[in-house]
Amino acid sequence: MSGTLYLCATPIGNLEDITLRVLRTLQEVDVIAAEDTRNTIKLLNHFEIKTPMTSYHEYNKVDKAAYLVEQLANGKNIALVTDAGTPAISDPGEELVKQAYAAGIPVTSLPGACACVTALTLSGLSTRRFAFEAFLPSDKKLRRKILDSLCTETRTVIIYEAPHHLRATLQELFAALGDRRLTICRELTKIHESAMQFTLSEAIYYYEQNAPKGEYVLVIEGRNMADLEQESRDAWAQLSVDEHMQHYLSEGMDRKDAMKQVAKDRGVPKREIYQQLLNKDT
Repeated sequence: MSGTLYLCATPIGNLEDITLRVLRTLQEVDVIAAEDTRNTIKLLNHFEIKTPMTSYHEYNKVDKAAYLVEQLANGKNIALVTDAGTPAISDPGEELVKQAYAAGIPVTSLPGACACVTALTLSGLSTRRFAFEAFLPSDKKLRRKILDSLCTETRTVIIYEAPHHLRATLQELFAALGDRRLTICRELTKIHESAMQFTLSEAIYYYEQNAPKGEYVLVIEGRNMADLEQESRDAWAQLSVDEHMQHYLSEGMDRKDAMKQVAKDRGVPKREIYQQLLNKDT
């Protein structure tokens, strides 16, 4: 029988934020695959866990995942841990999970600390719908594409950022999104934890006066749905009803469906569009 891959959430700061189930699993598995064994050994020593470790990180994730899956297939039980938080969330563990499923290996996740969810619940912003972007990509074209997509995002947006990039990222977000509300969370669960509410312009000014320190999670308010719909209606209103109809007819839509869509775009009853077209034809 094959072994099981255990995804073990570890503390993001406060060592008390580890579950009894994770501690038991880390003691019982055959090996712990750790993103950085130098960090994980501190956790294991604190809880007097002697299980052997192996390194699994971004730069060996494909080949090492294949090796670990082979060990799992041979009956070994393996715990996967990241430097802090939940494995496979913005983390190389995603690759190991994918390969394990492809090989028919059982996978289970042991829940616990997760920085994005901790920050979201602490933010005071809407928690019903959210979009997690992790760290914005360093590639300029891809970064621009993501920022453009966030302009119309109505969900609360969560972004990770390092202190030495924070000021520049806030400037980029302000240029792309306008003066949105956000909560900036710093050093979550640690002794100097803070959650500060700003607008983006206020945050830019604050960090011009105060040097960023620690790891940051930005929780940004989504676009107001009503404002977005009004912008769309205003844009369509620049066209005549006839031009608006021709837009959909040229895409192959029949006249009845086009009339219905035009009415929806403009936020008016369908009979109003019908009457305007009838008046034009007569």
